[in-house]
Amino acid sequence: MSFLSRRRWSPYAVGSLIGMLSWFAFVTADRPLGVSTALAKTAGMVEQTIAPGYVAANPYFRKFAPAVDWEWMLVAGIFLGAFVSARLSGDKPEAQVPRLWQRRFGPSRALRYAAAFVGGVILAVGARLAGGCTSGNGISGSLQLAVSGWLFFACLFASGLATAFLLYGKEAELD
Repeated sequence: MSFLSRRRWSPYAVGSLIGMLSWFAFVTADRPLGVSTALAKTAGMVEQTIAPGYVAANPYFRKFAPAVDWEWMLVAGIFLGAFVSARLSGDKPEAQVPRLWQRRFGPSRALRYAAAFVGGVILAVGARLAGGCTSGNGISGSLQLAVSGWLFFACLFASGLATAFLLYGKEAELD
């Protein structure tokens, strides 16, 4: 079990494990891996406490009932797994604000956290508009040899590179 305390794992091993998890999801739930639907279901559960009639009449929530299900538990497992992994490996960030961010935007933790939050919201909205997140569109789609999955990955990497160069310019090469 010493591999659990490593700071970095082999991307080949992790990719293989994600592939096996995806197969398991198809075999047991007849659904591809995905986590962004869990976010929408969580919003639906919150909405049910405020406006149950709206949720009951909403076509999206009739198709994807707001409930704690296996996708929701996968999200909880991702958070728990990341926490346990960080604890076992002793992996702690050297600084709350990375050096590259500090050089470009200053040392403010509040600005860094606000930018991360806004980026997360944009990512979540984009995932719902696209009908799935990285795991749903990319991993599950490419495992099924869907052109859309491979196209998604190509666009993901291209937009990631473009965003890094827009935010950090040539400095992104330094870190």
